[in-house]
Formats: sequence, C-alpha cells, structure tokens
Amino acid sequence: MKRLLWLSVVLGLCWACEKEKPEEEVATITEAPKIEEAYGFILNDFNVVRDTVRFGDTFGVIMDNNHVPAAKVYSAVEAVKDSFDVRRIVTGKPYVVLNSKDSLNQAQVFIYENNRIEYTVVDLRDSVAKAYHGRKPIRLVEKTAYGVITSSLSETMEEQNLSASMTDRLANIYAWTINFFALQQGDRFKVVYTERFINDTIPAGIEDIKAAYFEHKGRPLLAFNFVEDPDLGVSDYYDEEANNLRRAFLKSPIRFNYRLSSRYNLKRRIAYYGYKVRPHRGTDFAAAVGTPIIATADGTVIESARRGGNGNYVKIKHNSTYMTQYLHMKSRKAKVGDYVRQGDVIGWVGMTGNTGGPHVCYRFWKNGQQVDPFLQDLPASKPLADSLKPQYFEYIAPLKEKLDCIIF
Repeated sequence: MKRLLWLSVVLGLCWACEKEKPEEEVATITEAPKIEEAYGFILNDFNVVRDTVRFGDTFGVIMDNNHVPAAKVYSAVEAVKDSFDVRRIVTGKPYVVLNSKDSLNQAQVFIYENNRIEYTVVDLRDSVAKAYHGRKPIRLVEKTAYGVITSSLSETMEEQNLSASMTDRLANIYAWTINFFALQQGDRFKVVYTERFINDTIPAGIEDIKAAYFEHKGRPLLAFNFVEDPDLGVSDYYDEEANNLRRAFLKSPIRFNYRLSSRYNLKRRIAYYGYKVRPHRGTDFAAAVGTPIIATADGTVIESARRGGNGNYVKIKHNSTYMTQYLHMKSRKAKVGDYVRQGDVIGWVGMTGNTGGPHVCYRFWKNGQQVDPFLQDLPASKPLADSLKPQYFEYIAPLKEKLDCIIF
C-alpha cells in the first residue's frame, strides 16, 4: 500500500513537472546570401543579364533592350571610342549586362568578352562613361602528354584528346629539324606543358610547352623552352646540349598542307606568254585560300599594300642583309612598322594580282638582290650565351626527369 502511494506521488510529480515545463523555442537559421563576384563587381548588387551577341545586334540595340536612353548611348559611345570601338562587337561573343535593382532596371555596366580570358568593361554609372580592359584570374597547371604516330600528327593529337594548338606548337618547335609531311608510323612524342584554367575549372588553352621529346626515324630530339631575358620575356628552344633549335629562316611561309608549285627560275618559259623567257624570282607555295602565311624570320614590316600583279603583299626587312616578300594574299594582317617574330601570321593565302590559282609567291633578297632561298647558306639563330649555360643545364635537369618518367 505504501509502495503504491509512493509511486503515485512520484508519477504525479513527474506529470506536473512535464506540464509546467515551458515550451522550447526552435531557432530559425537563415543563411546569408552567397556573394557572387566576377569581372571586379559584386553581382548581387545588380540584376544580371547574360547573353550572346546575335545577328543584327549592335551596342545600341543591346543598350535599348536594357532601358538605356538613346542620348546616353550616344554619349557613352563617344566617350569610350578611343578604348573600345563598339562597332567591332562580333556575333557569337558572350556579354553580361549589370542592370540597376530598381524599377528602371537600367544597364549600369556592359561587359563584352573578347575571348575566354580577356574582356572589356563599359561603365555607364558616372555622367561620363568609361571603358577599360580586364582579364579573368588564370591558374596554370603543369601537365604531361604523349603519343605514337599512326597516320599524322594532328590525328594522333585527336586520339589523345589534345588540342590542335599542341600540333601547331610542336610543329613550330621542330620546324627546322623534322619534316612533318614525312612522319613515319612509330614516330612518337612526349611533352611537359602548362595549361590555363579559368576559375580553377574551365580549360582556357595551352600556356606553353616547357619540354618536348620527339623521336623521328629512331632519332630522339629534345627541346627545352628557356627564358634568356626575363625583363623582355624573350625565350627560345634549345636541345640538351644548349644548341638553339631555330634557324634564322624557315624553309616555308606555310606550315601545313602546301605544295611547292613553282621554284625560283630565271629561265622559265610560259605558254601564256608564247613561251618567251619570263624570269620567276620567287618560290610559289600552293595552298587553299585562307591558309595562314607566316613570317619566315624575325623582322620589321616595311611594306604592306596592294599593288599591280603582286596583289596584296607584305615585305619584311630582317637585317641589313636579308628581306622577304609574300605576294597574292587574300588579306594582310601585318602593318607597316610592325615587328614580327618568326612564325607570326602576317596574312592569308589568296589569288590577288596576277595568279592562276591560290598560292603565296615567296621572294627572298640578299644584299639587295633577289635570290633562290633554297640555295642560300642561311645562318643559325643566336646561340645561348656561355654565361647562361650553367643556369640552363640546372633548369632542364628536372624537366628531363619528367620526360623520362613518361612511359609510352
């Protein structure tokens, strides 16, 4: 009886305590909005419009679509014309408009992506618009790759999921030592290179090839990119003995897919002219219209024009001894006064002037006289200074180890 009474008292107390216990408050946690930054702006502060330039779009049309009065558009175009020519926006290029967060929803900033890395900002927020250029943050990642030639270098690159840029860069490095039109099955390559990434995840192309190994006809050829002058950023490729891989002149102004259609010939006879002797003081490289034409050596552009039978042409002075000229271009890229490096694109193959088909006529001057470039004893490029060789050998040692660790 006492036990039952005790239990009832205890249970009663427990029930009373439970009844009198205040209700617990449940805290509500609200996460702060994620701050999104891009192009140097906090995007949360704007209504963000992302789009692509469509056919028929102009800067004025885009601004009108984003509620900017025509008078303000005109004054903005005038204010930024020295920094950004709005007429040159290209169909297919992405852009971003940052609109005000109010009832007007009017464009405050226009951002045009020139390419995957570089962009141009037109800031409309002040009374006078301003334009400036920027670059997205880039991270460089070192990578390695290899391949064995089965048909062509470009097809092998595709099989290894490597970009066409890798093909071009290897062809440039070995342009003086390997004939890429005569590769054999079993030829192979290894590379150590750096790739650019935007926001750590978006690939943005190859930065450079730091080291390469190319085995052609059983002969291994090593190449290492070495910066000779850090202040100027001048670099070149050297072999394992510090010999420069470049020569002063390339053998051809076209990298790939060309045919030597006519050589330098002072006694050439042509049916069209009744088989009279018509000296040909150039070397013709036939290729498809639009094929890039490259400078065969470093130099300064002294002529860039369209004239008579030459059509569109570019002429380059390399030094006091040598000049080269490139005729019949579809269009010219290099302008008078430009300093071009060997391998730079200076124009594109066409049929302007006197020509029966698409080609570039390559002319070569030595001491003021036009000569056959294939018969010249052309100098090698500047060798690596003896004072830099100890630094060079120290620099390439770990790169050689990385190449050795790539197994076919």
